[in-house]
Amino acid sequence: MNTTFSCVGCGKCCNDHHVPLTLAEARMWAADGGQVIVLVEGFLSNGLGLPVQQREHAERRSVLVRSGTSEAHIAITFAAYNVGPCRNLDEDNLCRIYERRPLVCRIYPAEINPHISLNPATKDCPPESWEQGPDLIIGGELVDQELAHLIQRSRQADRDDIQTKDAICALLGIRTTALKGDGFTAYLPDMHAFATVIDQVTAQPLMAPDGDWLFHVSGEDVAGQVQAAGAQVATDAPVNYAFISLRAA
Repeated sequence: MNTTFSCVGCGKCCNDHHVPLTLAEARMWAADGGQVIVLVEGFLSNGLGLPVQQREHAERRSVLVRSGTSEAHIAITFAAYNVGPCRNLDEDNLCRIYERRPLVCRIYPAEINPHISLNPATKDCPPESWEQGPDLIIGGELVDQELAHLIQRSRQADRDDIQTKDAICALLGIRTTALKGDGFTAYLPDMHAFATVIDQVTAQPLMAPDGDWLFHVSGEDVAGQVQAAGAQVATDAPVNYAFISLRAA
């Protein structure tokens, strides 16, 4: 697979996209007056919710927790909450914080997940972006080694931050996850509380949080599978979160 790419400045990638942030970037985003959304998904240690070929990558970026009598792996994403244009996009579709923009913005349009191949059809970039410019991928491999380094940095940040994210979530009362592939649980925490908890957790030795995680699932069939594995299912209606289903209608 060979792919060329050149940004044409359309700004579409800066509209209606929740941009994953490292822990440090999430703290900066809150300090700048932005909103962070917390997206949570998990899979059970018996493999429920996860294709076998993705297990190693998924385990590296997740935290091992308890849910009922089962162990589960929880992935927590802090992302810039963007409904409409990014708050840092100016009237000329230029980034106001370009020199300190998030790592994922620097990586776009490349994929971070090693199990997802770059597909121009799934991107918002117009056709001319893919018809000109330097080589991005040749023979399935990234050409730009600096870009490859940024992708590795992003993956490593996922691994380095996950224990701290779990502790932050515990203090914010975030303890309900979706099953990977079935959906996400989405939280919009108060940003003052969010920033305060980040500072609190990062200023002291990290302690493993107490308390089981619950699974919010899309239907009774999925709930039965989760419960059969020994994990706990949320039975109350969401109060402080939304469930985003990935299940086909």
